[in-house]
Amino acid sequence: MTTASRSEFGDFLRSRREKLSPESVGLDNGRRRRTPGLRREEVAELAGIGVDWYVRLEQGRTVSPSDTTLEALARALRLGKVEAAHLRALARSGDRQTFTRESVPGPIANLIASLELPAYVTGRRWEADRNILVFMFIEPDTRRLFGANWTSEARRMIALFRATHDLYADDPAFVELVERLRAHSAEFAKWWNAHDIRGGASGQKVLIHPQRGAQRYDYATFQANDDPALKLAIYTPA
Repeated sequence: MTTASRSEFGDFLRSRREKLSPESVGLDNGRRRRTPGLRREEVAELAGIGVDWYVRLEQGRTVSPSDTTLEALARALRLGKVEAAHLRALARSGDRQTFTRESVPGPIANLIASLELPAYVTGRRWEADRNILVFMFIEPDTRRLFGANWTSEARRMIALFRATHDLYADDPAFVELVERLRAHSAEFAKWWNAHDIRGGASGQKVLIHPQRGAQRYDYATFQANDDPALKLAIYTPA
């Protein structure tokens, strides 16, 4: 792992540990706890690894966990499928290529322009002609656009972006974006620290049109064969 990836790996372990209660993993709560969640030694015991080894992992020190150790940690921390995949990706992030900003092929740009439905394409930093995260957290129009659903949608976006960010945490392009969002949005700064992870999925959104009011849409995302880092999102009336 790179230095930044080790740090994200450790932060992710800590965030999952702090979300678990002793009762949820079959442990006696015992004496009063000063901090939320499980203790490091409890996670180590549940995973069947040494306490010192686990502490080194959580502190982001130079260690290389095996696949068996990663699986044991995922079980001990009760990680879901997407979270467990993220843990493995972080542990193997030293194999990734250097980030370069994607370019949208002409046919894909023409396809989006020709659609009469809401649609857009993004890269790993969630931008094509502009950054969707900046739009969501900094521009005031989005609060009117999403209405009462703004908070849930904003947190969903953070969790989706975090899965990619952690693999490029030391890249200047990602560092600059996160610092900008932290500086201009207290909500982003707070929710970013939760280190939640989500995978992409289809679903429904309610958007508030200035004249027509609430409009419900089904949405789905698709990877481009030209460049799997590009994702096309299309909305259709529900």
